[in-house]
Formats: sequence, C-alpha cells, structure tokens
Amino acid sequence: MPLSIHSLYYENAVGRLSEHADAYAVVQYKPGKRQFSDFKAFLIHTGNLLTRRGWTHVLTDQRAMSPFTEEERALINQEWIHNEQRKIIAAILLPNDVFARLSSTQIMHDAREGSLFYHVFQDEVAAAAWLRQMR
Repeated sequence: MPLSIHSLYYENAVGRLSEHADAYAVVQYKPGKRQFSDFKAFLIHTGNLLTRRGWTHVLTDQRAMSPFTEEERALINQEWIHNEQRKIIAAILLPNDVFARLSSTQIMHDAREGSLFYHVFQDEVAAAAWLRQMR
C-alpha cells in the first residue's frame, strides 16, 4: 500500500505521523529547519501512538528532511535507540539531501548497539512490503 493510504494521527512543523491499516506508524518528515520543542513533541506523539496501538513497526520517510541537529540526534539515541523498553522495527526512506543522509547514517550506525532494527529502502512500496514480512 502506498503511503497515501493511512489515517493522520498527528502533524506539526516537523512532519506528519499516520496510522497505516497494516498496523504500523508512518513518519513523514517535512523539509526545513525544525524547532527542538516541535521535534521532541513529534517523537513523543510517535511513541504514544506505538504504545497505544501496541505496535513496534515504523515506516520513516526522511526524503524531504533536513539534517538532524546534535540535540535531535542525542534525543533519538536516548529515547529511541538505547531505550530498553522500546523495540522498534523501521523501514527507512533516506533523505535526498546529502547532509541529511549523513546525519541519518550516523544515527543508524548508533542503532547497531541499541533496540532499533532497520532496513533502508529507495521506495515506499518495497519498505511497506518489508514491514509486512517482519510480522
């Protein structure tokens, strides 16, 4: 199923968070600079959605995203990658921007030691198919 077939759960300046009918969250980052408070709120809502639904799967579309800041990267590492109470299986569509891609790659490198299991894809159809197989 393409990314367009899902129910909007939350949206702010950082991105859109949706519930997919196949029982996973869809995170779509928007382009441009982010306020840290907006980024933190976006991650909190993502965590709340996963907890409320009992889900562990996320499709993360970073294609339009700007690079993560050091503060954002630290928050992701602390709250998502190295959080023993949260296991995440993520299909990631990497950013088009070279610097944003580098910042995402750094986070994925950190994930090797954490509770995030991921795979990188070029398109959302392949990413969604992989998430369905990971059940």
